Amino acid sequence: MTAMLNVRDLRAYYGQVQALHGLEFGLNEGSMTTLLGANGAGKTTTLRAICNMVRSTGAIEFEGASLAGRSTENIVRLGIAHVPQGRGTFTTMTVEENLQLGAITRRDKAGVVSDIERMYDHFPVLKERHTQQAGTLSGGEQQMLAVARALMLRPRLMLLDEPSFGLAPLIVRDLFKILGKINRDDKVTILVVEQNAQLALELADTAYVIETGRIVMSGNAAEIANNEDVRKSYLGY
Repeated sequence: MTAMLNVRDLRAYYGQVQALHGLEFGLNEGSMTTLLGANGAGKTTTLRAICNMVRSTGAIEFEGASLAGRSTENIVRLGIAHVPQGRGTFTTMTVEENLQLGAITRRDKAGVVSDIERMYDHFPVLKERHTQQAGTLSGGEQQMLAVARALMLRPRLMLLDEPSFGLAPLIVRDLFKILGKINRDDKVTILVVEQNAQLALELADTAYVIETGRIVMSGNAAEIANNEDVRKSYLGY
């Protein structure tokens, strides 16, 4: 596999407070990677730094091109979709209007119509709710809509921040099955920050463990899952 995203010596700041301390990692094209860590470890900041949403230094390259100095909007146009924690759907707009908004940078109208139907295939409940305001959906349905809207960009890389947050276990399982299918069938590279470490490690190819803004462990997801420290700290056994 070819490296799609390369991060070197990434340092990020909130005011005078340094949140990331020299992160280095790479994502292979077509891979599913998970970033694990306790609350406040720097996981969300890592995703924000990739999208230039926080002040940072270091090098981030996407498909060989530097992201330095690019606006968040420009980074999105390159094919990087970010689904933040808390879903962030446009609550007063309908499900279908949210999906159309996800494709706002595209000019292929026929492709957009086709992709909306494809999202409905991935998430049948959204088709049932397509005229319903997003704010009236359940938490699980809103999360599905947030993922579907990001996919309307036709991203090469998707960044997901705690997609299971606040959702019932059965809904989480269904959502992760869909993410796995998107990764396999649509060849979307995925970097997921996830509190459900066991599920994330089952789905991912590669895992990184971050503590206080530093990567302390990395490798094959199955091997990371069998690490004694990971089992105790993140898997609860």
